[in-house]
This record gives sequence, structure tokens and C-alpha cells, in this order.
Amino acid sequence: MNAALQNTAGTAMKLEGVSKLYGAVKALDNVSFQLRKGEFLTMLGPSGSGKTTSLRAIAGFIQPTAGRLLIDGRDMTGVPPQKRNIGMMFQDYALFPHMTVLENIGYPLETRGIKRAKREKRSMEMLEIVGLAHCAKRYPKEMSGGQQQRVALARALVFRPDIVLLDEPMAALDKKLRGQMQIEIMHITRQVGATVVSVTHDQEEALVMSDRIAIFKDGRLEQIGTPHELYLQPRSEFVADFIGEANLLRGAVRSTSDGTVVEGDGWKACLPKGDPRSEALAKAQKACVVLRPERIHAVLASREAENAGVGVIEDKIYLGVEYRLVVRMNDGGKVNLRSRDVASIASMNAGDRIGMAWTADDIVVIHA
Repeated sequence: MNAALQNTAGTAMKLEGVSKLYGAVKALDNVSFQLRKGEFLTMLGPSGSGKTTSLRAIAGFIQPTAGRLLIDGRDMTGVPPQKRNIGMMFQDYALFPHMTVLENIGYPLETRGIKRAKREKRSMEMLEIVGLAHCAKRYPKEMSGGQQQRVALARALVFRPDIVLLDEPMAALDKKLRGQMQIEIMHITRQVGATVVSVTHDQEEALVMSDRIAIFKDGRLEQIGTPHELYLQPRSEFVADFIGEANLLRGAVRSTSDGTVVEGDGWKACLPKGDPRSEALAKAQKACVVLRPERIHAVLASREAENAGVGVIEDKIYLGVEYRLVVRMNDGGKVNLRSRDVASIASMNAGDRIGMAWTADDIVVIHA
């Protein structure tokens, strides 16, 4: 967890029932959440899910149809963008081509009436933090994409904003550089104790950089939590499928003397009596079992085993440190399995019948 999160108390921002209508279309539907000081929150979701609209509402570029926004306890709902003390890093960085790097970073200070000597001192301090002090006199066109990104971040942080907004910060970078910059941005924002809201559709980026992730769907906040919570405790099939890789097995529910069983054609998921998940299914007829690929183990095929399934290997893919198996179930559905037991999997081939096993602790159950 972000160290700044533990050392700073209080709420930096709060959205209370924020909605945004465009005619009959609900771009945002009663969105509420809080942002703690020093926290890095990522809003994640597919295109049209509401994450970018939320960012624009926080920035003040759009006004909500309903609800309100509080920053540091002050109602900022109708306050224009320039009076919100919010820093923003745009997707294309929006650096001024005719200004040097030092001038670009100092521009927000200049607009706030800070004298030249003071703003150059503060800009150089930010350049030191982002590792570009040697580039102060260069122009944006003389810098790489990753360097331009760090300049844009320094400009967003230089005036010590209450909140920093990042709009798809990695979109313009290639995959390798994107991975490097995820770590760099995370370290830089934590070093200065910044409170950050970022928007992305890239789940890996969200998992790497965030203290918490807010997942959006159809204008609604589907779930918010730490990466660990969202991966291990998704509350809906959408969240389970959107964060990481998940197998969703839908089956019928029946009670036994030992607990509760969710089962389909050729597989069973068994929860012991007294388990809260078992109790929650007491009145359910159907449920969805979520199993992560790395929690499924290849075993000898057996129809009768508890917490097990059978199928036929459709694809075997070698990934270096592990194998990925795509297994076709009896009902035609497919299960992905990832195993680092390379020696055992090496002898298996497409077309072979395979057994799969998991434990009760590996199961997440979502009511149908």
C-alpha cells in the first residue's frame, strides 16, 4: 500500500450521487465514492463505461446533472476548472512546442503569478524528481515519448495541486515503455505524496499502479477496492471477467448434509457446511463459480471427485515458465488452466482427456 496513504489522514475528494444525462442516455448513474489523501485511484472500464465522464466531472469540464463533488471538504460542483487546484496530464501530453522543458513545467506557476526566479527553482526541483534535470533547456520535439510524459507529469505536479488527474497516461507509448513508465509514475507520485485519479482501459496498468481501482460499467460504479480485493473477491461476473483472467462456470445449486454443491455437466464445486458462501446459497437455484486459471490443477480424470471437473484438451500453449491449457468441457464451454508443473503438462497433448481439481478456498461464488 502507498506509504503516503498511511501517513496522511482525511478525505481528499468525495463524489455524492453524481449523474450525467445526455438526453435519455445516462453517461453517469448515481456514482458515489471517496478518495483518500495520498491515494492513487484508477477508474477502469471498457469504452463508454463512464470513467472518462467521471474524470471530466472531477476536472470541471462538465457539470453533473445531479449530485455533488467535494474536494477537501469544499463543495466544488459548480466551480470552474481553473479554480479547482487540480493538475491534469492529458493523453497527448499537450506540451507547448515553442517552450523549453523548464518553461513548460513552470507555466502553471506563471499563470498563478509566481515570479520567475521562484518558478524556475520549483520547476528545476520537479525536473530533479522526474530525472530530467539535464533536459531543462531542450524543447519537446527533442525528447522521447517517455521523457515528454515525465515533463507533462512534472507540469501537473509543480503547483502542488489537491488532486492530479491522469487521462489514459500510457496510451501514446509502446508496450515495453508503457511497463517502465507505469513503475516510474507510481514512484514519482508517491515520492511527492500526490493524490491521483487515473483513467485507463488497461487492467494491467490499473493493477500495477493503483492503491484502489474503481470499475465502471454502463455509467455505474460496479465495484471499488484494492487490486487484491477485486481479483480475489469480485462481486459480479463482470468484475471477475474484467480483472485478470477468470473461468466462469454456471451451474445448479443443491444442498447436501456436508454443505452446498454447485455443479454442471462434468464438474462440481463444493462448499463445506458452515462456510458463509454455503449459507449465502441456501435459497439459490443457480450460481456462477469463478475459478482463476492458476488455481486449477491438472489431475487424473474423475467424474466423482469433489471440487473437480473433466474435459478434453483443445489447445496446449507453452509460455516459457508455464503452460496454458484450453480445456473443452462436456457442455462445450471452455476452461483456461495455467500450470508451472511443466514436466507433467509436457506429456499431455491436444485431444487428451484431462481431469482438473481445485480447493474450496479457490472458489468465488456469485449468485445468478
